[in-house]
Amino acid sequence: MKIAVLVSGGVDSSVALQLLKNQGHTLEAFYLKIWLEDELAHLGTCPWEDDLKYAQAVCDKLGVPLHVIPLQKEYWQHVVAYTISEVKAGRTPSPDLLCNQRIKFGCFLERIDSSFEKIATGHYANVAFLDNKFVLQQAVDPIKDQTYFLSYLSQAQLARLLFPIGTLLKSEVREQAKQYNLANQDRKDSQGICFLGKIKFSDFIKHHLGNKPGDLIEFETGQKLGKHEGFWYHTIGQRKGLGLSGGPWYVVKKEPATNTVYISKNYFSDDKPRNTFTVSGFNWLAGHGPEKRDLQVKVRHGEHIYECTLDLIDKNRSLVTIKGTDQGLAPGQFAVFYNEQDCLGCAVIEEQEV
Repeated sequence: MKIAVLVSGGVDSSVALQLLKNQGHTLEAFYLKIWLEDELAHLGTCPWEDDLKYAQAVCDKLGVPLHVIPLQKEYWQHVVAYTISEVKAGRTPSPDLLCNQRIKFGCFLERIDSSFEKIATGHYANVAFLDNKFVLQQAVDPIKDQTYFLSYLSQAQLARLLFPIGTLLKSEVREQAKQYNLANQDRKDSQGICFLGKIKFSDFIKHHLGNKPGDLIEFETGQKLGKHEGFWYHTIGQRKGLGLSGGPWYVVKKEPATNTVYISKNYFSDDKPRNTFTVSGFNWLAGHGPEKRDLQVKVRHGEHIYECTLDLIDKNRSLVTIKGTDQGLAPGQFAVFYNEQDCLGCAVIEEQEV
């Protein structure tokens, strides 16, 4: 097939490119440039130039042409603006889900020639065609599995995608990189939000929203215990960074209208089980919801997954009850639903009653 391969300069996308080359496909590689130099350069460095150097070295070795696609404007409109808006509203954003849906498999698909039959990436995931529909399935490596970040896609997008390393463990990917002597075989994995590079998220938020001193209030008593620099620097369940003695203290609620952060020492008490939450804004990968109500759910990226039940409240909202408790549920986060290895889709966690 003729395949467009998204490369990042990292080992995962490079091994994906190598595997497709071994299979005899006609390949062209693409690097998406989303780093906001003009805006963020004073906050720190982004490794995009190093990324591109490694990507070019791998492509040169394999004889695959590499194209650089600038998408800074689109990234700002579709991902960065959303991130700032969610933080300003007191919610916890998930920019990586939006990046995959709107940029990597959205704007990029609109930019490239329609002659490409598939788009391949170094994501840890798999796509199968079952019962006349495309199904997103978890990777073999449960720790690296990235279906959480791909749960906002559509059938039309899934139909175009290939994930060549989804059947490999991370250790096997590293072994393959060494076997083929790829330039980035020993390069460390990138961490954090893709458009920030090495910049701290708090510095990015400070650049856009600044500081706005407000009160830290004990939730149970209403007593003022200290000050904060802006509610947007804090997340539900946060323990570090409050600067108070006599704890541990946890953030239990934020009130954007008054710039108030409520804290408590009783975050883990038995009367606060935190095993139910409501969700809305569903995106089902099959185009419709599942027939069964007993599913599994992830409330953040990672291998931890809860057994859950999904009960319809109305056509747009559902109640999720998990088997266990989660102390980090925050409005704005995505809950991603599974039926065993199949990723079914996602919904947004709503504001919870404390």
